[in-house]
Amino acid sequence: MFLGRVIGAMEATFVYEGLEGVKLLWVQPELSDGTAAGDAIVACDATPQAGPGDRVYLVDGREAGLPLPVDFVPVDATIVGIVDAIDLPRSDRPGAGR
Repeated sequence: MFLGRVIGAMEATFVYEGLEGVKLLWVQPELSDGTAAGDAIVACDATPQAGPGDRVYLVDGREAGLPLPVDFVPVDATIVGIVDAIDLPRSDRPGAGR
């Protein structure tokens, strides 16, 4: 599972059987502090109805096809939720990093 930010949407004239009606979004992978982590990817939007600017969490690999309406479709990444907040310990707090 990893974080990303939706940076745009994509439309496809033809889609693989089983991906009809599944929204495709451009997502910039991010670290927890919001720093970009690699190249933007295309991800399916399983159910959260994410949109541009939303911070999302995604699954990749074999698990990316599981949240979709039809199993075993060829996808690399799927959005499975929208992030409301991230609460990380501050490094200057006693005991942080242990």
